[in-house]
Amino acid sequence: MERVVVVGLGYVGLPLAQAAVLSGLEVTGLDLNNEIVSGLTAGRSHIDDLSDFEINEMLDKGFRATTDSSCIRQADVIVVCVPTPLSAEGGPDLGAVISATNSVSENLSAGSLVILESTTYPGTTEEIVLPILEKSGLSLGEFELAFSPERIDPGNQVFGMTNTPKVVGGVNTKSGDSAVQFYSKFVDSVIRAKGAKEAEMAKLLENTYRHVNIALMNELVEFSNLLEIDLWNAIDCAATKPFGFQAFYPGPGVGGHCIPIDPNYLAHHIKSVLGRPFKFVELAQEINQSMPAYVVSRIQDALNDQGKALKHSKILLLGVTYKANIADQRESPVRPLARELLAKGADIRFIDPFVESWNVDSEHGNHEGDRILNCVTDLDQEISEADIVVLLQNHKNFDLSSLVAKAKLILDTRGVLEGINVIKL
Repeated sequence: MERVVVVGLGYVGLPLAQAAVLSGLEVTGLDLNNEIVSGLTAGRSHIDDLSDFEINEMLDKGFRATTDSSCIRQADVIVVCVPTPLSAEGGPDLGAVISATNSVSENLSAGSLVILESTTYPGTTEEIVLPILEKSGLSLGEFELAFSPERIDPGNQVFGMTNTPKVVGGVNTKSGDSAVQFYSKFVDSVIRAKGAKEAEMAKLLENTYRHVNIALMNELVEFSNLLEIDLWNAIDCAATKPFGFQAFYPGPGVGGHCIPIDPNYLAHHIKSVLGRPFKFVELAQEINQSMPAYVVSRIQDALNDQGKALKHSKILLLGVTYKANIADQRESPVRPLARELLAKGADIRFIDPFVESWNVDSEHGNHEGDRILNCVTDLDQEISEADIVVLLQNHKNFDLSSLVAKAKLILDTRGVLEGINVIKL
C-alpha cells in the first residue's frame, strides 16, 4: 500500500488527505499545530468542508494526524499544503513552504515523490524547493518532484477534491509521470502541464483572471450608481449571451486566500525578475482594496439622506465571512470596513450564523487592545433598531423578505434585495 504524508492540514491538505485515504492509501497528516492534531485525533473537524463524521470515517480507515515529522521517512509520497501569505512588504512569504521543505529534506528517503500544492510564483518548485531537498544528500532522480496547484473552493457543494480536474507539472518527465499516477488514484481527471512552472502559472492565471474581472465590476458599480443604472440587472442581461461573456459581480471587496493574495505573487515576481509592473494586477488590487471605504461612503450618504450623521448611528452588519455559507474569515473585506466605521464613531453590531465572536482588528488570534464583538442574538430587534442594515454576505440562513419588511434602511452590497427601503451598492 502506498504511504502518503500530507504536510499542512488546513482547507487544502485535509480534503486531500480525505480523498487519498478513501481511495485506499495509507495517509498520515502532519501539522505543527497541536490543537489541530489533537482535534483530528479526537474526531473533530476544524474546516467547513469536512464534518466530524467524515473525520471519524477517515480515522476508521487508518488516517492519523501527528506533529512528528519523522513520519516522512516511511512515505512514498509527500504533499506539501502549507499557507503562502503575503509579507509585510506585499511580496510572497514562503516561510511556511521553506520550513516544511526543510522538514521533508531532513527525513527524505530515496524513491519518494514530493509534491508542492501551496500557491506560489513560477519557479518556486525548481528554484527554492529543489535545492532544499537536495540538501538531504539525494539528487533529483533519486527522488521526484512536482507541483500541483490546489483548487479547493471552500463551501462548494458541487466540485470537490475528486471531481475537480487536477493540474500537474513535474520538474522532469519521470516526476510528472509519478505525480499523474498518484493523483489518478483519487481524482477523476488529471491534466498534465508541460512542467512545474506552467502548473504554477496556471494557478496564478486562474485567480488573476477573477481578480481583474471583479475589479472591473467594482469600478463599474460606482459609475453605475452615479449614472442611475442597476448594474446587477445589466450583468444579468449580458449573461444571457451564450458565448463571449462570463458574469462577475461587484461587492464590498474581495476575500479568501486566493484573490486578494495570489495575483500579487505574480506581480511581485514579474517586477523582481523583469523590473516591470504588472499594471492590470496592480490596478485591480487598488480598486478591490478601495471597496470597503466605498461601502462606508455609501452608508454615510444613505444616512445623510435620512438626516442622520454616521457618528453614533446604529449599523447592523449582516455577514462577516469572506464568502457565503462558510465560517472562513480569511482576508474578509468586512474587517477593514468595520474598522473605518468605528473610526468614524458609528455604533456597529453584526450577525453571522457562522461566527459567534468576531475580532474586528485581527484574523490571527486575539491580542491586547483588539475590539471583539459578539454576534447579536435578537435579530428582529436589532434590525428594527438599526439606522441602517448592511447586507455584506448573503448567507442562506438570512430571511431576506423578513429583512426588507422590518428594516428602516438597507444597503445591499450583493444585489439580491428589492424594496423602497433598499439601496443597492
